[in-house]
Amino acid sequence: MRLQSRQFAVIGLGRFGRAVCMTLHHLGYEVLGVDSDERRVAQILTDQAAAHAIQLDSTEPSALKEAGLFEFDTVIVAIGNYIQESIITTLNLKDGGVRYVIAKASTDVHGKLLKKVGADHVIFPEYEMGCALARSLTKPSVLDRFEIDPDHSIVEVAIPAEFDGKTIVDLDLRKRYGINILAVGRDGRFDINPSPVTRLHKGWLMVVIGANKCIDQLPVG
Repeated sequence: MRLQSRQFAVIGLGRFGRAVCMTLHHLGYEVLGVDSDERRVAQILTDQAAAHAIQLDSTEPSALKEAGLFEFDTVIVAIGNYIQESIITTLNLKDGGVRYVIAKASTDVHGKLLKKVGADHVIFPEYEMGCALARSLTKPSVLDRFEIDPDHSIVEVAIPAEFDGKTIVDLDLRKRYGINILAVGRDGRFDINPSPVTRLHKGWLMVVIGANKCIDQLPVG
């Protein structure tokens, strides 16, 4: 999400948009919430889930320009259920010069259309949450996951009993599983880029990077 920018705008303040606003706001980023529904705008300000919030019709380029939306580096279009409004809003933002537009899609066709009009990144929250839940149920040793793209991730996993007492070089995880260890941690502290002779122990944590299909082959902790 290009977090080097400290200003974000979120258009569409339904459940997904509110969650994005609230999380970014609590992380210390400046967030502008936008919605055509005055009640949603008032509620997000009442809940202190964004620094600013305004009501406007995002399908009108002049309204976006007047509100300064074209000046934002990153805009999230969180309009998922109104496909026409979502597509027109995304098109308006790209035509207005917004560098990075993230758009929520509700269907594959919706996603393809968003890409066609210039969305830099399309997300499918329900699908992605379903995948994350399935992975958490089948791979309980995975504690946290950051998806680089649909096929690759960085994950934090509990070191399984099978790895207990073995060094990184002994395990040769790159050859056996196609993954690389980025860090090893215990007691809340991590050793970044650990030595190949670091000995691992059950109960410790390791952060690895690789293809999802490779990560899913790791033993359960």
